[in-house]
Amino acid sequence: MEIESTHQRRSFLKWLMGLSIFGWLGTVFYPIARFLIPPRIPEANISSIRVGTAKDFLVGTGTIFQFGRKPGILIRLKNDDYKAFDATCTHLSCIVQYRDDLNQIWCACHNGRFDLSGRNVAGPPPRPLEEFDVNMKGDEVWVTKRT
Repeated sequence: MEIESTHQRRSFLKWLMGLSIFGWLGTVFYPIARFLIPPRIPEANISSIRVGTAKDFLVGTGTIFQFGRKPGILIRLKNDDYKAFDATCTHLSCIVQYRDDLNQIWCACHNGRFDLSGRNVAGPPPRPLEEFDVNMKGDEVWVTKRT
């Protein structure tokens, strides 16, 4: 009987030691995991943004603006027409820019090019840029996400 109770105590102590080691590992690795894996922050649901007034944008230039957490590009063409796109290249997420000499949107990372409809015309980008609607409210320029 004494041997059996000693065996039960040893089994219980082994179980308790295993549990305490597991608990200790959890207290060490949980903060490390929380540090390495950032929390998911929901993006504000922005559908329209005021980017400035007409005099803020020179003819034949592209201007980068913030659309929520994404960059956008607003292009003022020679005929005073405006075009707006998501400014993140669809290849490696570089920021694109407008080149008036090419009359195209250009990504400097791998020489990707997009026409003024957002379609990829050269280089490695696999998809077109997301196009936004541009609305004028008086002298103010507003960019709206298409639905």
